[in-house]
Amino acid sequence: MNTDRELLELAAKAAGMEPDTRYPGCWYNDNGVAWSPLTDDGDAFRLAVKLLEAYEIGHIWSSVGGLKVGTESSFDSCAATRRAIVRAAAEIGKGMK
Repeated sequence: MNTDRELLELAAKAAGMEPDTRYPGCWYNDNGVAWSPLTDDGDAFRLAVKLLEAYEIGHIWSSVGGLKVGTESSFDSCAATRRAIVRAAAEIGKGMK
């Protein structure tokens, strides 16, 4: 299982993003705000749109889209969707040279 940092690194790679050279492991969105698709709905949505435009991710999405975050009593569908988007992006990033 990948750590959140590894998932973000791979997802950023798939999205064509470069980390900030001053702060390794940090990426910034087009507005200059820290990029955090695991916690920010907007960043996750923009990542999904970018991937849909650039790649055929339907088969990857179906394999990770049903993930659950938390317990049954505390299921957070937004968090699960954000994580599924980042995991799909990470799978694409893994396949890139």
